[in-house]
Amino acid sequence: MHRHGYKGRKFGRETDQRLALRRGLMCSLIKHQSITTTLAKAKEIRRDTEKLVTIAKKGGLANRRLIIARLNDIEVADLLVDVIAPQIKRDSGYLRIERAGTRKGDNSEMATISFVDEISLEKKEAK
Repeated sequence: MHRHGYKGRKFGRETDQRLALRRGLMCSLIKHQSITTTLAKAKEIRRDTEKLVTIAKKGGLANRRLIIARLNDIEVADLLVDVIAPQIKRDSGYLRIERAGTRKGDNSEMATISFVDEISLEKKEAK
């Protein structure tokens, strides 16, 4: 048996649980700018979140609706499109993963994932 064509990690969960886990982690990352999770989960959500930031940088109603559909959270999608995406100056590589030792209970490798650029969460008023 070979693993050709299988994408992503399974995390020992069924499809709907895995999707909910990824959505929750991405929403937390966007809200708090930095989260600590296992290394495998950090690597998995980096791929999805960087795609969402690229879509958010393009702007437009269709892209906003696409982000809302992927995150299932309108407030977080608005935060990403209106506040975070305009402050990011780079074309790719928006997130950084730093190893954070091991977890005490099961010795799994932990990591902190955060945005590379410094981002202020205050929305600027339109003049």
